Amino acid sequence: MNDVLRYNAGVNVELTPDQRAFVQKAIEAGRFTREEEAVQEALALWEERERRRLEIIAMIDEAEASLARGEGIPITEESIKALVEETKQRLRRRIAAERSTPAR
Repeated sequence: MNDVLRYNAGVNVELTPDQRAFVQKAIEAGRFTREEEAVQEALALWEERERRRLEIIAMIDEAEASLARGEGIPITEESIKALVEETKQRLRRRIAAERSTPAR
């Protein structure tokens, strides 16, 4: 089922000459058949980017709240070295596991 709502009263979007040329090239290449499709794609990508931006902001807010509760880990030269070593070991284990798994 098509989730797109269609209204009789459309919205007019004016593209700059550069944008129009860009869209026209995409149409000529077969990427789109109409300018409206390009605008719909652009809006969908913008919506997805905005969703991701809001997720990042929420993660930052949670991190700040965690720090405010005293749950943070002090960053020192030693803690960075330990993190690097732990990451290397995890990567080595992952590579070893991938090598021991037969290819499909």
